[in-house]
Amino acid sequence: MTQPPLNPPPLDPEMFDPVCPSPLVPFRIGDKWATLILRCLQDGPRRFSELKVPLREITAKSLTQSLRGLERDGFVARTEYEGPARRVEYALTPLGRGLLGPLDAACEWTREHWDELLDAQEAGLAGARPGDASGGSSGRPS
Repeated sequence: MTQPPLNPPPLDPEMFDPVCPSPLVPFRIGDKWATLILRCLQDGPRRFSELKVPLREITAKSLTQSLRGLERDGFVARTEYEGPARRVEYALTPLGRGLLGPLDAACEWTREHWDELLDAQEAGLAGARPGDASGGSSGRPS
C-alpha cells in the first residue's frame, strides 16, 4: 500500500486570470487545459477536486480527458491510494517537470508580444491580415 506524500498548500482559486486559458497563446502542449494543469501540479501532487479550484471553467469530463492525455504522453502520473479513504492523486513526472522551463519561456514571450497577438487576432477575425489598412481585404490580388 502506498502512503500519500505530504500535501502542498491549497491551490489559489485566483492563480489564473479569469480569461485563461487565453486563445492568444500560440503554443499548445496537449489540449487547451494541459498547460494549466501542469502549472497546478508544479508544487506537488493534487487530487482531482483540488485541480478544479483554479480551473473553475473546466468540466469534469474535460479535466478527466486532459489528465488521461497528459498521463498517456508521460507528463503526469496517476497514483491510487488504498485504505479507508481511497483517493487518487496526479503528479508531474520528470518529463512533465521538464516542461515547466519551456512553459515559463512561452509565457514570457506571450507577455512581451501581447499587444501584437491581440492586433493579429482582431485582424484575423475582421478578415484582414495584420498591418493591412483596408480592413476587409482577403489579401489576394484583384
